[in-house]
Amino acid sequence: MTSVKADYGDLPRLMSRMTGDEKHGPAATSTLDALWVLYDRVLRVSPEAADAPDRDRFLLSKGHGPMAYYAVLAAKGFFPASWLAGFGAYDSPLGHHPDRTLVPGVEISSGSLGHGLPLAVGTALGLRARGYGDAAVWVLLGDAELDEGSNHEAIAYAGAVRLGRLHALVVDNASATHGWRGGIASRFEAAGWSAVTVDGRDHEALYDACTRPHPGRPHAVVARVEPKGD
Repeated sequence: MTSVKADYGDLPRLMSRMTGDEKHGPAATSTLDALWVLYDRVLRVSPEAADAPDRDRFLLSKGHGPMAYYAVLAAKGFFPASWLAGFGAYDSPLGHHPDRTLVPGVEISSGSLGHGLPLAVGTALGLRARGYGDAAVWVLLGDAELDEGSNHEAIAYAGAVRLGRLHALVVDNASATHGWRGGIASRFEAAGWSAVTVDGRDHEALYDACTRPHPGRPHAVVARVEPKGD
């Protein structure tokens, strides 16, 4: 399914179409630039090849705030922008948490914190086992999700088995309860990952970080944005 594609400058207009309660606005807007850079310049996926077995996979672990995700998918033509006005309605495919069975381009149903990175590890392992070792797996999670123990098991395992096609994009809006000496990137590095921290609103910095070589190691990009509530 395709529709008229839009540019980054169209995203505020697309976001404004989604109204109603339980929007989780900060959770959505904090991810907007990172999502755009991924879909515009990094991911090898398109509406025309959404089911290609060798496509890159993007998993939104931060599924409780999908407004920016929906806006970017609409901008890239995965579904018509007219769907956005129904966000959260009873008969709309665009729920408060994304549903992979209803929304074109969505790889996983998400919203429960801490699920996305373990699922990304399994996805990367499955692709490697099936001979699609060139397909990249990206997962976007929030800094607060790192309070969940399941993520730390996934971080440790991915580093140990050297999942070089696995990428974590952590949007840091200072909402985590816990922290690490040296910052979030140090937590990944301690487990054998490549990691870099950048300004989460700087598109060139995000692109450079996302495309940085990391042979034989999973890669984490920590995108710092304004603190939640500012």
